[in-house]
Amino acid sequence: MSPFQVIVGLGNPGSKYAQTRHNIGFMAVDLLAKEWGMAWQEKTKLQGWVTQGKDMVLLKPNTYMNHSGQAVQAVCHWFKIMPRCVLVIYDDLDLPFGKLRLRKNGSAGGHNGMKSIIQHLGTQEFPRLRLGIGRPPVGDSAHYVLEPFSAEQKEKLPRLLAAVIQVIELGIQQGLEQAMNIGNALEIR
Repeated sequence: MSPFQVIVGLGNPGSKYAQTRHNIGFMAVDLLAKEWGMAWQEKTKLQGWVTQGKDMVLLKPNTYMNHSGQAVQAVCHWFKIMPRCVLVIYDDLDLPFGKLRLRKNGSAGGHNGMKSIIQHLGTQEFPRLRLGIGRPPVGDSAHYVLEPFSAEQKEKLPRLLAAVIQVIELGIQQGLEQAMNIGNALEIR
């Protein structure tokens, strides 16, 4: 049985944010939905875009990043899913661009979307897949995450997202430990 019943990609709704670093979680679940032949539907009561397969729900919260927990809580309640079966995919400034970190649990690490999810689920005990976006060479991190990827990052982004799909599918087929062993060793160059 898959360790994941819900896969959440974090981001901000709207075309203004579509190609920004903070929306890499949305990009990952969009690719996953495309690969799996799933179509998105906006579900107001679930506060996000949802697509559902036989054994899996994908979610893109439309609450804006800092309130992502509202949508995750709504989906878990609606589908009667325990937090430990929710995989959250999001950007991480503390990892260099192209690195992945899959973990069984952990703190928010300063990420406001994760703070909201932890608060609404009442636990840190759920898997997460952090996607490295690196830190800005100079300037404000808050501004950096809301900017589009650099030309070099844009070139590598399809390979990074393909690796995300590979790690998720490995987790579904062979379990979280195996996906962590392989995924955490990857670095997209």
